[in-house]
Amino acid sequence: MTIETERVRIQVAGEAQTMMGYLARPISPGPHPAVIVLQEIFGVNAHIRDVTERVAKEGYVAIAPDYHHRAAPEQELDYTPEGMQKGMKVIPLLTQEGVHADLQATISFLQARKDVRGDRLGCIGFCIGGHVAYLAAEKFPLRATASFYGGGIATFTPGGGRPTVEKTAEIKGKIVCLFGRDDKQISPDQVETIRRALTEHHVRHEVVVYDGADHGFFCDRRASYHPASAADAWQRVKRLFNEELA
Repeated sequence: MTIETERVRIQVAGEAQTMMGYLARPISPGPHPAVIVLQEIFGVNAHIRDVTERVAKEGYVAIAPDYHHRAAPEQELDYTPEGMQKGMKVIPLLTQEGVHADLQATISFLQARKDVRGDRLGCIGFCIGGHVAYLAAEKFPLRATASFYGGGIATFTPGGGRPTVEKTAEIKGKIVCLFGRDDKQISPDQVETIRRALTEHHVRHEVVVYDGADHGFFCDRRASYHPASAADAWQRVKRLFNEELA
């Protein structure tokens, strides 16, 4: 599908500075379902822009908001030790209130567009963005959520308070959580805590753990890229969005 891309500005309630977003959309007028793409610690970089475009080519209006804009506006980092060190500094500066405000602003931006079906919203996130995707599913009326190696879901929430997993009952749509078995940042116990919470609260879900895959397995710009796992995960994401957002 042919798409168009642009950088847009999103007004967040109560804030003087706007938040950048990378928008990719089908050329056909639609209206189309929409998907929010949630970055890692490395910014709305080439990988996240590529994912946003891949989603759009499947027939969705896709947008990647720079939800790290308060700490590091429009920062783009490479997948190097230096980039990792710099990127890790943004996580302690996130708050649940700030994340919710940014997500609400992004949803409002999408719903104001004529080419968007405002009642057909989903999201996809990676690393800390996978955690934020889980938060988004709890807070907003998202029909479909894909959380890739969401760090800390079972152990904390941005800005403090009870862990994000403890609010699993608030998820209304379907969520797919994707992890690597070799991921040392997310223990098997944490994955099991997430799986158990989703099951206990009767949330429609899939929890998939890929053998031989490490943290960041979906990103072809990282040394941990695992092609087989990435390919299977992408098929699951496409099926999720097709079934829940169409």
